[in-house]
Amino acid sequence: MPSRPLILLLAVTCGVTVANVYFPQAVGPLVAADLHVSPSSATLVVTCTQLGYAAGIFLLVPLGDRVRPRVLVPTLLLLTCAGLLLAATAASLPVLATAGALVGLTTVVPQILIPLAAGLSSPERRGVVTGTLLSGLIGGILLARTFSGTLGQWIGWRTPYLAAAALALLLTPIMAAALPRTAPGTDLPYPKLLADCFRLLRTEPLLRRSCHYQVLVFAAFSAAWTALTLFVTGPRYGLGTGAVGVIALVGAAGMFAGPVAGRRSDRDGPDTVSLLCLTGAVAAGVLLLTGNLGGPAGLAGLGVGMLLLDMATQAGQVANQARIFALRPEFRARLNTAYMTCAFLGGSAGSWLGVRACTAFGWTGVCALVTTLACLALLRHLLRARPVPTSAGSTAPRTPEASEDSDRSQEKV
Repeated sequence: MPSRPLILLLAVTCGVTVANVYFPQAVGPLVAADLHVSPSSATLVVTCTQLGYAAGIFLLVPLGDRVRPRVLVPTLLLLTCAGLLLAATAASLPVLATAGALVGLTTVVPQILIPLAAGLSSPERRGVVTGTLLSGLIGGILLARTFSGTLGQWIGWRTPYLAAAALALLLTPIMAAALPRTAPGTDLPYPKLLADCFRLLRTEPLLRRSCHYQVLVFAAFSAAWTALTLFVTGPRYGLGTGAVGVIALVGAAGMFAGPVAGRRSDRDGPDTVSLLCLTGAVAAGVLLLTGNLGGPAGLAGLGVGMLLLDMATQAGQVANQARIFALRPEFRARLNTAYMTCAFLGGSAGSWLGVRACTAFGWTGVCALVTTLACLALLRHLLRARPVPTSAGSTAPRTPEASEDSDRSQEKV
């Protein structure tokens, strides 16, 4: 079992590194003004960064089963630092978008640390430990917008990139010293590691179901946050990027949902948590419509709606990862690779769709998109396969995925 100080260090590292994927969302208008492009074009940086992150999860995270974390994590931190410095000095949007993709590719440290911590934890504590690290991750996602929106408004959009580069450089020797000397879980060649990710998606129904949930919910989450910057800084409110940071600061309270969701998953199983989270995501999409009211009431509605969406996304992630980490311990990095690659492809699509919905239909279109995606995820959960009694008193599947509820998949993590 990892010590509490180590768990907290890993949680902070998750938050600091994942922030690199999200803080560009709050400085898009500043980038647009400085590089003389439209605000919607500037969102390309966000999309490229998330696509890079999805590629990094698929290409690099499987190495967590083969390369010692004490070597892999510091190396990735140094590469991330280099990408952030390139972004901070970019003189054009194509260069910045390319640098963003490189940052996303290498800043996948959280997706290596979370399976590592889960593997070091006892089964009855795995949900709590995963929830703690995910709280750090979600806190980094949300506070990144506050950090970059405020810092960017006062000093310029390049400053958050420089500050993030300094943090990555600072964490490099700390992680090299603090990470345990764990042995690699496999010596399989790299191509076989990548092939295993596809095979696991094909053979593990619970992994597929968790991916379905997170693709849809994370797409809704990304659509809302990407479009929020355009909405709040647009004609309805006419506010600066600092306002997005304030809303993100309110939403950061969602990070406290992680440990609670972890304890509930350990006690009652992940499906109970998933139902609550998916229902909350649907409610958040409806509540966000109050942003159309404008003024203080509209801002309050946006804050509460984003908080509810953040909590649903965070707690749902805990449930999903508790579900998949219980499947095959020796495959945890590859299971997480398959899951998170799907999730961030969904997030990238959500960012793109959110901008288009906001441009074509305004904030109402964004809320409709968020609600629709959340409803699809909830419907998938309600229609999940269950065993039914047969005439002989045994059970038989209702659908081809009935193995979800077999002995190995009873959801008690």
